[in-house]
Amino acid sequence: MSEDSTPAQTAQAVEDARRRRVRGLIQLLESHYLDERWKAAEALGPIGDASAVQPLISALNDPFVDVSWLAAKSLGQIGDGRAFDPLIKALQSSEKWLRIGAAVGLGKLGDIRALPALIDAMKDEKALVRKHCAWALGRLGGESAIEALQAAMNDPDSRVREAAAEALARLSKNP
Repeated sequence: MSEDSTPAQTAQAVEDARRRRVRGLIQLLESHYLDERWKAAEALGPIGDASAVQPLISALNDPFVDVSWLAAKSLGQIGDGRAFDPLIKALQSSEKWLRIGAAVGLGKLGDIRALPALIDAMKDEKALVRKHCAWALGRLGGESAIEALQAAMNDPDSRVREAAAEALARLSKNP
């Protein structure tokens, strides 16, 4: 940018650079290299560009869970409703880390339609899945979430109990 650039020109240049970065990251989601795919999946969430939603939904099916669970989390950060059904499906995956990413994504997405699926996932055999579902329930709120979180206070795993207590505290501050 030259010293004579107007604020509007500067803003447009910044926006153009952001769009190029998003396009580049989307291309990296299809790289042959695992580390490029997971880094791209992780980086797209904080940018929040809706053009990344469909490529991230596709990345939920990446053969490596390193990519798919980060794609799920990023979908939640973007906050686009198109991610809801794919995240619900991912919450039922056989991959523990994808279920964790889906729980986080659904919590960040903030759609209360996820409550039944998250409450059901509180019965997951993996404590880390239950912990992240408790966190998500604390983000969504509602009577059914509170009931599930109160039940989780008796979970055999201390991490789940702690997440449920934190979620309940959050909900008591923001009813």
